[in-house]
Amino acid sequence: MPNKLFPEPQSPVQVLEAHLGAKWEHIRKARERAYSKRDELRSELAGFDSEDTSVVVFGSLARDEFTDGSDVDWTLLIDGSADPKHLELVHAVDRVIGKLSSKPTGREGTFGKMVFSHDLIHQIGGEDDTNRNTTQRILLLLESAVVGRKDAHERVINGILQRYLSEDEAFIQRKSRYHVPRFLLNDFGRYWRTMAVDFAYKRRTRFGHGAALRNVKLRMSRKLIYVSGMLTCFSCELKLPDITGSRPPDLPPADAVCIDCLRRFLRQTPLEILAGTLLKLGKADDLAIRLFGSYDEFLGILSDAKLRKYLDELDPQTQYEDETFLKARKLTHQFRDALLDLFFERDNKLSSLTKIYGVF
Repeated sequence: MPNKLFPEPQSPVQVLEAHLGAKWEHIRKARERAYSKRDELRSELAGFDSEDTSVVVFGSLARDEFTDGSDVDWTLLIDGSADPKHLELVHAVDRVIGKLSSKPTGREGTFGKMVFSHDLIHQIGGEDDTNRNTTQRILLLLESAVVGRKDAHERVINGILQRYLSEDEAFIQRKSRYHVPRFLLNDFGRYWRTMAVDFAYKRRTRFGHGAALRNVKLRMSRKLIYVSGMLTCFSCELKLPDITGSRPPDLPPADAVCIDCLRRFLRQTPLEILAGTLLKLGKADDLAIRLFGSYDEFLGILSDAKLRKYLDELDPQTQYEDETFLKARKLTHQFRDALLDLFFERDNKLSSLTKIYGVF
């Protein structure tokens, strides 16, 4: 009997797991929790949104990696006229989510607010593209899910992708050797480096509190986000997606096919993008075992309340002498080494794309 928590057909992660005869229990349980929590939020927030507003969740809840210790990062995305009642709506959503979340949203203030589409689409680069705006935009593309009406969410993502592609003549007109959206890829890369820099900033301003756990997350889930962005940008050249289906309305024909392709690819979670890539490339079973085996153990750490708390409270002065932290760090090295193998050793075309676009 099929599990009603999961949509049909099975995700690439489940297909890969069956292909390998593996059992990634922590990945499966996190996926179940994510579906259950989103269903709960969808039910409790029914009627809060509209054609111009979407309640969007991010983080582990959107990536299908939700554990008992996960928070619920969310935003009220607005694609329409400003309305004084929007603030009331934010407070109403916050009250509902606060009751259903085990912990508050992050202290940086990036989430739990209203966000307007204008800045996300028009403020890319330059001094007006704040750290918060960049974070909201990139995560909207790479790890967001809607818990209600999707109208605004879909329009804004299509608008963002159109902005990236409309200023990338080499991509649209195929003037380069490879068909890769360089503007979009560069912003994914910029965000990955921003996360790495922000890790050092938070370590300093928080006097090291929580640094061990954030270190492991940076090397695993945060790195996975970037990996999924790179594979999305390489997907057309690698012929990973099936380029079929209808075009988004009111878009120039040249942009529409690419936007439709990228959008459908980005509807997958980062783990699904990685699993689908491994399945399409083939002959990478050993890599899949290493990548998903280490990631499953990582989610096991986050699912263990005592272990998660231990790492979160670990003294940064002694963490590199701590057996528990070093064991977790070893997992991150296994994940890293498998990614290096994937991007630089196994497939000549992927290796070329990575060197040309990901490095230089």
